[in-house]
Amino acid sequence: MRSTVLGASDGDAPAVGNDVGYSGLGPEFGPWLEKASILVVDDEPGMRNFLVRTLGPRAKRVEEAADCEEATALLDKHHFDVVILDNIMPGKSGVEWLTEQREIGFFSDAILMTAYADLDTAIKALRAGAVDFVLKPFRSNQILNAVARCLDRMRLRRENHVLRHELRATSDHVLLRDKLIGYSAQIQEIRETIARVAPLPTSILISGQSGTGKEVTARSLHSLSARAEKPFVPINCAAIPSEMIEAELFGHVKGAFTGAQSARDGLFMHAQGGTLFLDEVGELSLATQSKLLRAIESRRIRPVGSEREAPVDLRFIFATNADLETEVEAGRFRADLFYRINVMHIEMPPLCERGDDVLELATLFMTKLSKQLGVREVPMDAAVRAGLTRYDWPGNVRELRNLIERTLILGRFPNEFRDAEAEVAAQTDGDETLDEMERRHILAMLDKTGGNRNEAARRLGVSRKTIDRKCASWDQE
Repeated sequence: MRSTVLGASDGDAPAVGNDVGYSGLGPEFGPWLEKASILVVDDEPGMRNFLVRTLGPRAKRVEEAADCEEATALLDKHHFDVVILDNIMPGKSGVEWLTEQREIGFFSDAILMTAYADLDTAIKALRAGAVDFVLKPFRSNQILNAVARCLDRMRLRRENHVLRHELRATSDHVLLRDKLIGYSAQIQEIRETIARVAPLPTSILISGQSGTGKEVTARSLHSLSARAEKPFVPINCAAIPSEMIEAELFGHVKGAFTGAQSARDGLFMHAQGGTLFLDEVGELSLATQSKLLRAIESRRIRPVGSEREAPVDLRFIFATNADLETEVEAGRFRADLFYRINVMHIEMPPLCERGDDVLELATLFMTKLSKQLGVREVPMDAAVRAGLTRYDWPGNVRELRNLIERTLILGRFPNEFRDAEAEVAAQTDGDETLDEMERRHILAMLDKTGGNRNEAARRLGVSRKTIDRKCASWDQE
């Protein structure tokens, strides 16, 4: 909390000279103010009018209350990012009211105003949870700066929490978090679906085996949406103990349970304005499923121990490796929740059905991981490439990544990933000239790509003109 002496006057009248004016918002107040919702609580009509005129043209929404009762009623109905609160009011002081609100659920940052500054008041304001402390009289640019500091602090706090959560939740190095790799028909179709649905607010259910890239797809949806600049918060529902999942998702107030020594926002609030990705949603208990359904439908959450709900603005993406229809029939998953989240369904194919995508992924992993580990890349000859494409990959992309890392550490591919027939064929063709080998390789790549010369050139690492020239010399149309 910061205390700013803004004038020598003891009166409550605001000092309005030499301020920023009312014509527009300068960049010094940050980009978040125009999206903010603010509540002004003061028994003096002149002060309320000054703050509303100062903040109104610059904020998304500004409301005023003449006393604590009116302020409480407004907080019960709406969410406010910042509450600007006078301390000396009839009946109940601002610090007393703020203390009461913290106990039942107060989800805003508070700025305390007072004409009488002393150490005792500052300590009480700090304990009540005020984040800024300003002295009357003040100018409009000074209160705007105080509000901007609150909003920037809130943004940084949420970003920090999300990043720390991701660091805890990520168990391995994720190299493909933000894009889908491969040109198989299934992946091309998924890309087209993502492009169509990403700009829409529709909830999406992504299903598929573990390791098929469900989070990669979710991140692609987020990055192509209007929420791309806001947080993307992934949550592995199976990794959070059932007794903690509600507090982790929705947050809690101080004293809500043993060990809750302070209030804490949940991941729903930290994803505010962005995308919430709930992985392994089928692992949630029926009780948590019920609360999740209410949150999705009402776009409001109730933190543990709170008497007040808080609104959330989120895009929901869900993922599961279970058959939720079977889970519904067995009574382990709520039917109403299933139909609510299954608006748009994306099925991720297993790696063994994606053809040559495995080679492209293996090449990417080889390049990236060799740099991370500081070792040389291990060549993938024809026998290895054939072995990789013929393997079933029960662990999908995650298993492939682990194989490449193990190969880099050992300096060679395991023998089970060397295709014996391809190795014999390579040895038999040892008498081929360089031109013959080049011709056979290019024609084989053209056959794999269905005659698509652009794609064949991309995979071979040459230009399209080179392919055209070679084919012309071989009388290939």
